[in-house]
Amino acid sequence: MRRGFPSIRLGGLLVLTAVAVSLGSSLLTSGSSGMSTSPSSPSRPGAASIAGLGGQLPGALGTPTEVAPDGELVLRPVRSAVLGEADGLLPDRVTVFDRQYPGVTNLNPDLLHALRQAATRAAAEEVDLFVTSGWRSSDYQEELFRQAVAEYGSEAEAAQWVASPGTSAHESGTAVDIGPFSAAAWLSRHGARYGLCQTYRNEPWHYELRPGARDRGCPRMYADASQDPRTQG
Repeated sequence: MRRGFPSIRLGGLLVLTAVAVSLGSSLLTSGSSGMSTSPSSPSRPGAASIAGLGGQLPGALGTPTEVAPDGELVLRPVRSAVLGEADGLLPDRVTVFDRQYPGVTNLNPDLLHALRQAATRAAAEEVDLFVTSGWRSSDYQEELFRQAVAEYGSEAEAAQWVASPGTSAHESGTAVDIGPFSAAAWLSRHGARYGLCQTYRNEPWHYELRPGARDRGCPRMYADASQDPRTQG
């Protein structure tokens, strides 16, 4: 696995979107109230399946994703010589119960409580929830956005996958990226009972707390981060 901030390649992002769609309504089901639905992003040319790719794929907001031998998508944390754990970077296999990493401990307390409840239930079903990215410092978010702009060539294109500094819910500790893919799929099916909802249709790993979901189900998702009014400030 390559070290440093990963390249965010167009084809790989399409792969992840295709996988999310392939999970069916369980990943894309949304509630009846809350966020408004934005039109889907225009389709882009590129790979439509995982087969034959292997190795590293670009992943959630700068988190590298790898394809395991059994075909499972595994989200892994980034590494950086400049940023460190104090900025929110996390080592492999960090759970929501870890108390030593700011990326976890700086999460909103209510979000963290809901995640721990969900993780306890998931573990009983032999599903492990790992935090691939939680709270992030502004420096961390700025670096992720800079890398995305360099890759895509424009801030508008990059904003579909990485929120600009100062607008990301990760910076306020109110968003978390969950891996591996099986864990995100488990949350898509059961997260609403804990108030945990997928926010962006193109990011099945990105969850935020929506307390009303316990009674009404999750609100509709935005097509991508650029459609979220919070990221347009």
